[in-house]
Amino acid sequence: MDLTGTDPQHVLQSVFGYESFRLYQKPIIERVIEGGDATVVMPTGGGKSICYQIPSLVRPGCGIIVSPLISLMQDQVDALQQLGVNAAVLNSSLSSEDRRAVEEQLTHGRLDLCYVAPERATRSRFKDMLRRGCPAVIAIDEAHCISQWGHDFRPEYMALAELREAFTRVPCIAVTATADPPTQQVILDRLGMTDDDLFVAGFDRPNIRYVVEPKQKQSRKQLQQFIEQEHPDQNGIVYCLSRKSVERTASWLDERGHHALPYHAGLDGPTREEHQQRFLREDGLIVIATVAFGMGIDKPDVRFVAHLDVPKTLEAYYQETGRAGRDGRPATAWMAYRRGDVVRMRQLIDDSAENDEHRWTQRHKLNALLGYCEAPDCRRKVLLNYFGETMEGDTCGNCDNCRREVDAWDGTEAAQKVLSCIARTGQRFGSGHVTDVLLGKDTEKVRRHDHDEVSTYGIGSDRSKAEWRTVIRQLVAKGMIRVDVMGYGALTLTEACRPVLRGEEDVAFREPRGQDRSSSSSTKTASEDPLPEEGPERDLFEALRERRQALAREQEVPPYVIFNDKTLRAMVEHRPQTPSEFRALHGVGDVKLDRYGETFLKILQSFAESETRT
Repeated sequence: MDLTGTDPQHVLQSVFGYESFRLYQKPIIERVIEGGDATVVMPTGGGKSICYQIPSLVRPGCGIIVSPLISLMQDQVDALQQLGVNAAVLNSSLSSEDRRAVEEQLTHGRLDLCYVAPERATRSRFKDMLRRGCPAVIAIDEAHCISQWGHDFRPEYMALAELREAFTRVPCIAVTATADPPTQQVILDRLGMTDDDLFVAGFDRPNIRYVVEPKQKQSRKQLQQFIEQEHPDQNGIVYCLSRKSVERTASWLDERGHHALPYHAGLDGPTREEHQQRFLREDGLIVIATVAFGMGIDKPDVRFVAHLDVPKTLEAYYQETGRAGRDGRPATAWMAYRRGDVVRMRQLIDDSAENDEHRWTQRHKLNALLGYCEAPDCRRKVLLNYFGETMEGDTCGNCDNCRREVDAWDGTEAAQKVLSCIARTGQRFGSGHVTDVLLGKDTEKVRRHDHDEVSTYGIGSDRSKAEWRTVIRQLVAKGMIRVDVMGYGALTLTEACRPVLRGEEDVAFREPRGQDRSSSSSTKTASEDPLPEEGPERDLFEALRERRQALAREQEVPPYVIFNDKTLRAMVEHRPQTPSEFRALHGVGDVKLDRYGETFLKILQSFAESETRT
């Protein structure tokens, strides 16, 4: 597909079938096409891939896409080939004959995009091959893997800086959905970019409803009730910490009539591949998995992501929950939370063989997650605050804390004590030292800094150390305290705390052991299907979906690479009867019109005729 020099807007419409760019896509694409670099932080489902795919098509040469998971590269390529794009993978899954064929296409300029693993991308042989070819763009997917501050650091990503240095005249674009400010800075530094190259498109996923429930003794039954009440027969992912828990939960749900499959690193390769492919291509399937599953999953109609165990960090939580509702329709992020699980995870961090700096980072990130779970405030606001983004207003109306009353206590005085103590000790110390000062502890560190003489020394003796740590975590979650990650956990005050210190604003904290007054986590509203359960619209949708499934089986690709549910719903809503009307639908480009227009139009025309007769 030769689109060199073509207007990006035309490529968006004719190849991808989208009428207009989303927020930030156009300036990023124009920058890269002109030869500039970019680090892009964009929420899952926000359209990151378009930001490097269109420049790869418009600039001369082949776009090189570095992706961390070999198992998912082929799905990306399948989707592009459905659009008529000349795309290929170059990784260890290929036979030597197929690998040579792809290398020949790459060096002779017959590819638009080529997906490679980071290990291969940094080899001298691959760099020599690129020099013989013509790289249009170097794109680094899941770029947070570069940073040790990130939740999914991968050492092989460190060497990508050398690839960048070897091709300084080729524009580089690094994309990720999960990078807090320290991680963003590391990505820029490692890839030789500046703040001007950073595009943060926001982290909000308004279609996802966030729910955190106290974990019950029969947690699997709790999970089952959530699924059956809110997402029966819908696609979902359930995350567990251990392989044993994955196996037991999958069997338990399967025995109770749910189509559930396990996925973890202990399964052999063919089994993992089979389960992943079934999830991509079937409807109503639930995958029970460890964190080994999900990165790069493009399935748009995952209606829920559940955590039966708390994840390790808020970044991991955000990325994993972001696999729900990529089609923009309502979805749920549900988590069962128990303090004991967090204590166990903290012990694992303390016992790890990592260096002190890394262990401290992980403890800080775990504390941030705990603060999110404990917060009585809007969950979305807490989550966005962690990533450095401010939400307008105090409530989102689409999380459990905003949709029900939460048991809370007036913590204004406790907050003032903590904030004052941080100020009196110079905003240079972590929570451990601050709580020691509040409690009036006689420690060497307190004496060395003369903190036994400050006015806040001993004013917190009415609470335990654990209670003060909870207060501090919730103040961090509220954005009144900031943790200086680069400064080993020093607590600093933000402008948001001033009204509290002046007595102009009250503060409420979640009851540490109390249950919320409403035991119901939600209502059905957030996940309701806009199509009626019965009637002509539902019949048409199911007919279109059956045809899509048949085509997907014939081509051995996931159904959504034919058309996603959003496009099928557009067919039901607009009922196109001609090729030009069909081409105007969201997600229908020139190639898909040519390949599938006649097939789907026959179904639409048949339904229109039957409705006329009745």
